Amino acid sequence: MILELEELIMRERIGTDLFEFPVIAITTNGFVKSTGECVMGRGCALTAKQLYPKLPARLGRYIRQYGNIPFNLGHWGFHHIFSFPVKHNWWEQADPALIVASAKLLIQRLDKFGISEIAIPRPGCGNGHLNWTDIRPLLLPILDDRCIVVHK
Repeated sequence: MILELEELIMRERIGTDLFEFPVIAITTNGFVKSTGECVMGRGCALTAKQLYPKLPARLGRYIRQYGNIPFNLGHWGFHHIFSFPVKHNWWEQADPALIVASAKLLIQRLDKFGISEIAIPRPGCGNGHLNWTDIRPLLLPILDDRCIVVHK
């Protein structure tokens, strides 16, 4: 019985690039510029923006319409991308409560869209200035074995 429970826990991979996976979640914030684009200036969000320049406009449109929540942003080249909000504004430190809420909604999105595996960076632990040792215990009861948390 214990083995079955352990199999449902998120997986972790160190030394792996997020963008090697076909289905990814990128950590984001809820700030939308006057141009209508979401600010995507650092970390994996910046990489996604560089790969897919129209992505910030789509995310900005969704945030303006529905708020700062996880979205299925669709297929972009090799990637199927989901957003994973960790900050309210780009200049702030990541918010652990927002990370937990985003994780819960992301799991609902995975169920809704039939996603069997998704790679996620350590939410809030890069440019969000939080420590993985503090965030990991918050995510363990939420993220299941479909979720691979990657760290280079």
